[in-house]
Amino acid sequence: MAVYTEISDEDVRTFVAQYDLGDVISCKGIAEGVENSNFLLVTDRGPFILTLYEKRVNPADLPFFLGLMDHLAARGLSCPQPVAGRDGVALRELCDRPAVIVTFLAGMWPRRIQPEHCAQLGEGMARLHLAGDGFGLSRRNALSVDGWRPLFEASRARADEVKPGLADILATELDLLEASWPRDGLPAGIIHADLFPDNVFFKDRALSGLIDFYFACNDLLAYDVAICLNAWCFEADGAFNVTKARLLLDGYTRVRPLSAAERDALPLLARGSAMRFLLTRLYDWLNTPAGALVKRKDPLEYLHKLRFHQQIRTLNDYGL
Repeated sequence: MAVYTEISDEDVRTFVAQYDLGDVISCKGIAEGVENSNFLLVTDRGPFILTLYEKRVNPADLPFFLGLMDHLAARGLSCPQPVAGRDGVALRELCDRPAVIVTFLAGMWPRRIQPEHCAQLGEGMARLHLAGDGFGLSRRNALSVDGWRPLFEASRARADEVKPGLADILATELDLLEASWPRDGLPAGIIHADLFPDNVFFKDRALSGLIDFYFACNDLLAYDVAICLNAWCFEADGAFNVTKARLLLDGYTRVRPLSAAERDALPLLARGSAMRFLLTRLYDWLNTPAGALVKRKDPLEYLHKLRFHQQIRTLNDYGL
């Protein structure tokens, strides 16, 4: 979350007047995140989140995202829910941006990841995958294997500015992933696709909910697990934490067992996940101007993770 579009007090009051939310008490920008402008909106009915969707979000995808949150919440998953105005409409416009108010989710994301966080994340992710079944809309994952080569080509000429030889490393790995990616046969459905620690809230040491569904899509369910292995199970020094990974997988399989084929595919899916975030970070690293509001993230963190997974053939090689 972040603030890219400033809104006046008058604009906020006029916007909120379309809802049965009472009077505005305060509206403060939320600094974290990279995609949209977010505000903590407090009315005399309580706290809410006001989001203005910026240019990187395709407006055509918004009915999918908002409908998915309603669908998941109706099936018992703790996540924000879009708030409709008096006219029954949730998606509106504010400051020439698509805008929505969603319910406030209590909790904080873990700044220091502990093993018990990983166990609860696994359970929560599995519940999300089960709850997503039956959702009537679909959205292709534009950042899966078919989207990686265009991302690579957009950065290829300058990749070696980040690390000498990086372009050749990525080209070789991309050839392998495109040839080996499991396109059929594994269970698929709704995935979050961005369940990093800052999108998972805990309260009193218990998982209180999942947020930020704006990369959610249809893809292999085990690919979501692979994303989380990379996001949650590496330490600051780059070491892979086997205990965290085991607890994450155990938590997941208590709710939704992984098939033998999914378990066999996890090392390759983890390589693909590392490639996806390496490429998006590389593009942003090379193309974000100095002084921009977006804070660049180091693509080499995910090069290290990619190289780790390149040495792995089976889950046993992880020590799992």
